[in-house]
Amino acid sequence: MKQHRFLHRLEQADFAPAYGHVRKVGAGVVEATGPIAAPGDLCDIECERENGHGERWVPAEIVAVDERRIVLIPLESGGVIRPDAKVVARPHHRRVPVGDGFAGRAVDALGRPIDGGAEILAAAAMPLDGIVPRPMERADPSRSLETGLRAIDGLLTLGIGQRIGVFAASGVGKTSLMEQLATQIGSDRCIICLVGERGREVEAMWSLLSARPDAPRFTLVAATSDESAALRVRSVQYALCLADYWRARGEHVVLMVDSVTRMAMALREIGLAAGAPPTVRAYTPNVFAALPRIVERCGAVRSGGAITAVMTVLSETDDVDDPIVELMKSLLDGHIVLSRSLAEQGHFPAIDIARSISRQSERLVSGDQATAMRAATGMLAAYDEARVMIESGVYKGGTNPAVDRAISGRAALGSFLRQARREHSRPDETVQRLRGLVDGVRVNA
Repeated sequence: MKQHRFLHRLEQADFAPAYGHVRKVGAGVVEATGPIAAPGDLCDIECERENGHGERWVPAEIVAVDERRIVLIPLESGGVIRPDAKVVARPHHRRVPVGDGFAGRAVDALGRPIDGGAEILAAAAMPLDGIVPRPMERADPSRSLETGLRAIDGLLTLGIGQRIGVFAASGVGKTSLMEQLATQIGSDRCIICLVGERGREVEAMWSLLSARPDAPRFTLVAATSDESAALRVRSVQYALCLADYWRARGEHVVLMVDSVTRMAMALREIGLAAGAPPTVRAYTPNVFAALPRIVERCGAVRSGGAITAVMTVLSETDDVDDPIVELMKSLLDGHIVLSRSLAEQGHFPAIDIARSISRQSERLVSGDQATAMRAATGMLAAYDEARVMIESGVYKGGTNPAVDRAISGRAALGSFLRQARREHSRPDETVQRLRGLVDGVRVNA
């Protein structure tokens, strides 16, 4: 029997909440005398409306606690917080609503609808921090993941439950690639979390997903760039809670996070506000503690469910050298690197095969495909190594058989790797075409 929404609200009510008072207000940070709570808990702060008419309550997250004070970051703007304002603890603040009601909906980091639909009635509540599966509870990916992209299915085969990163600088087609993966990957559920994105990008993504015939399969969680750092971090945690709920029921969930770098920047803001010492590139220790937990919450479990994670990581340049990039490379089960030079040539998707890797591909493909993968990758690597000599006209045919094969197969391999944004290639067609390409180059050589 379905619970009435009034009873649901009654269960969430707290008729004697703990409280304290504001004693200091800074830029995006508030210090208060209470209530007694832990970092990550939510409170409501009394404030005046900006137009001066009446008062309202602004939600805030506790980021630090000591014996004299608590430090909070307001989650919303739109009010004037003054010293001695009341700070009230929220009931059930460490649990978030989840359930099938969130399927086919777009919500913010607090689970509130942003798609103009009705209020969502949750089926259950889960702890925001979630539970990381134990090592022996995990299951290695045993089935390949169909993406519909030849470059990935053919040369960088992924598995269900794998954690993969898409590494790219700005303007190289990252968003287009994520949209294509979201609409083409087969799964029971697909959760897309947009962290620190422009509002226009959120609206465009939801318009694309909500217009599809399989729209109920998608859930969008968004925290735009103008929202507080706490909300941006919370959006990823909330998306993971939804994924945890459906994985626990044995479903395959694809979780797409765009981007981990913006989440790291939000964590840095929180860490600095809490007084944590800055380390490399001013990132605070909480960044390097939170990201491994986010990655480890994903994956396949022996009970049958799986969370396949696709996380984008922004690099300041095409050289993958910043600490967040290096950390994520060490945590994930593979990485797909996008190249600006390929994007400028109109090559989509602009995947640099030589710099990309899937650590599960050899276990998921047949022997014939593995041989073809190595041959194709070898041709790309040989051409890149001799690129300067080839393009300057210095190289003479017959000098190096490997380079000769790379030159002979370059056009066919480039055609294989290029793919239109709405083009879907079945895995069997991809493998057959790859084998034919490699065999044809061997005969011509």
